[in-house]
Amino acid sequence: MPKRIELALLPEEAAGETVWKQKAVRASGLPEHEISKVALLKRSIDARAKKVLIRLQIDVYSKNEVLPGIEEGRKLSNVSNSEPVIVIGCGPAGLFAALRLIELGFKPVLIERGKNVRDRRRDLAILNKEQTVNADSNYCFGEGGAGTYSDGKLYTRSDKRGNIKRILGTFIEFGASPDIAIDAHPHIGTNKLPGIISAISKAITDCGGEIHFNQRFTGFIIRSNSIAGVICQSADGSNSNINHLSKAVILATGHSARDIFEYLNNQKLSIIAKPFALGVRVEHPQEIIDSVQYHCTSRNNFLPPASYSLAAQADGRGVYSFCMCPGGIIAAAATSPGEIVVNGWSPSKRNNPFANSGMVVSVGESDFKPFHQSGELRALRFQQSVEQKAFEAGGGKLQAPAQRLVDFINHQTSSSLPPCSYIPGIISSSLDDILPKSVADSLREGLKQFSKKMRGYVTNEAVLVATESRTSSPVKIPREKISLMHPDCTGFFPCGEGAGEAGGIVSAAMDGERVADACVSWLQSNSRS
Repeated sequence: MPKRIELALLPEEAAGETVWKQKAVRASGLPEHEISKVALLKRSIDARAKKVLIRLQIDVYSKNEVLPGIEEGRKLSNVSNSEPVIVIGCGPAGLFAALRLIELGFKPVLIERGKNVRDRRRDLAILNKEQTVNADSNYCFGEGGAGTYSDGKLYTRSDKRGNIKRILGTFIEFGASPDIAIDAHPHIGTNKLPGIISAISKAITDCGGEIHFNQRFTGFIIRSNSIAGVICQSADGSNSNINHLSKAVILATGHSARDIFEYLNNQKLSIIAKPFALGVRVEHPQEIIDSVQYHCTSRNNFLPPASYSLAAQADGRGVYSFCMCPGGIIAAAATSPGEIVVNGWSPSKRNNPFANSGMVVSVGESDFKPFHQSGELRALRFQQSVEQKAFEAGGGKLQAPAQRLVDFINHQTSSSLPPCSYIPGIISSSLDDILPKSVADSLREGLKQFSKKMRGYVTNEAVLVATESRTSSPVKIPREKISLMHPDCTGFFPCGEGAGEAGGIVSAAMDGERVADACVSWLQSNSRS
């Protein structure tokens, strides 16, 4: 066994590979000439004390020990003539389901309502400049799904639902930095993700898989209560009857495809309203967060822009930070006209002057009661109503209602607003007129608690921007525990965030692989019977 070494170094020491390797060798007690390899396993920042340290976990191998093997990439073969499996949605769940299907010898046929990465970028530019939302091509819909332009955080660390190392290895294989395999909080960056996503898509099509962009799912083809295929229409409406045939469909459409939930509800295919979280994006100058977290007036150049994670209980509700983006930008994430939704992202260098984070409050059945007549869509209707109020308060288009942080705590409408990274612009509003009272009150109390945990966090240099409402799906699509198939329709496999089974890029990718395995197992057993 190699000697496992734990080092706590100053940032400038940890930045030099020669330095930390020498320290690891000395700590191992082995003669230098007897060492064959020094491998960095994990890297994390420890800012609990006044002196910030970088903690490294390192394995030191002697010449007598077997070195770890190099993990092979995915074994993808040509599946052009294999049995097809339809995958609806080209986000992390859909793409990783497709890769896994190819490994298992099946042909993925991906259906994506949005555009490829290159064409999608143009629609995002129009969204920001002209404040016009394309309902099929936006921050949520298109090649790579919401993950493509949502920062690329890979924070999931639980192997309960799949092999995280395998997922990270795939991202590295297709162009991500190898650092994501060792950092405690790995991050790819919005500027790098599009190229990685395109490379994954190319691998799928090079193996004979199909990807149909600009096709919107409109319904299942069902025969004797079993899937026989899907019906689609072109996004521009020019063709409303495009059929794709298959015995199995993996539905991986994400948490914002409301038309999918509407369709399933109308077809009497079971869905279940579920709790989620709702709130705002809070944005500080990055230098404030650096100062608070690193206990300094100016950040050391060997330290990355600081992040934070906050959680509290207020009035019986969870209040917590979500998707924190150091050196980031607040993005307009609406998927339909007439609503305001905000999200956040960071480039790989995290070098923008602001730090933003979702700051959200858990919501549940007591909040959904006014929409009980909508049945299992009641949580979705509640979510919509808040987003629409934000749009009205913003004065139309995509200007977002906003309030200085201290003003919000003190129930004061801000007379002016600080600079903000949100490109369509912000407008001073009372967020109490937009957020449900229970949410606003809990958020206010949570922020007060956070002021004690991070002194300097509560400041009027920070601004709250509404609404952060797409933290997770407001609907769960049920599936059987073992087969992962929907209980009401044979051959229908709900998957990923839209099914309420994932919460981020890594967990969605793992669920995609897991569902692909279950789907193939069912197809193979079905063909033998």
